[in-house]
Amino acid sequence: MIECFDCHFHIIDHRFPLIPNKGYLPESFTVAQYRQRTRSWRCRGGAVVSGSFQGFDQDYLLAALRELGPGFVGVTQLPATASDADITRLAQAGVRGLRFNLYRGGSASAEHLTTLAKRVNELAGWHIELYVDSRELPGLFGVLADLPAVAVDHLGLSREGLPHLLKLVERGLRVKATGFGRLDFDPRTAIRDIAAANPEALMFGSDLPSTRAAQPFQDRDVALIHEMLDPAVAERVMYRNALAFYRAPE
Repeated sequence: MIECFDCHFHIIDHRFPLIPNKGYLPESFTVAQYRQRTRSWRCRGGAVVSGSFQGFDQDYLLAALRELGPGFVGVTQLPATASDADITRLAQAGVRGLRFNLYRGGSASAEHLTTLAKRVNELAGWHIELYVDSRELPGLFGVLADLPAVAVDHLGLSREGLPHLLKLVERGLRVKATGFGRLDFDPRTAIRDIAAANPEALMFGSDLPSTRAAQPFQDRDVALIHEMLDPAVAERVMYRNALAFYRAPE
């Protein structure tokens, strides 16, 4: 049985507006479908993450959080013009993080990263999540090192950028052990090296429904985490690290 906090999955509900991203629109993946897909898991909760195709829409996210119930939190996208009242309202509904999608767009741009990240952290205690190719991290190093809490999606996507990612992990950056089918490398070594650099850094996520991934998530992907790590560290990666980072109620 998979025991986890699923720190990265998408809910795609066609009752709410979707924005084509380079002509792509995802198929439906509702809360009911997510529940069905993970019915055999012991899921302690998780984080619904806004995708490029959802832009700044919050209605879908609020509806998903209500339906998912206790233990689940949200990671949203906001424009730089978002008001303090908007941020506070979302925090009260269970949103815990702000995503910058630098890889596919649909979010605020990198030029707003510092000011918006610090504002949402001071106002609501939110962290920042980046969908970014780790080869781009050197240009962001100074900015990210100065932010209070940051997580990078999908092991940073590229082998070439792993050394840059590890330097930031040593400074407290978190990394999602997600999206193995999106990588240009075997995730095993990266899992081992990131956990060795900081045992609190890695956090498991399913990436369901794996939109546009060359290889969608499969339950056997979890075996890679257990294969590369001692049981106590694997337990942290599967749920303890994320429970602490997302401040999710158990």
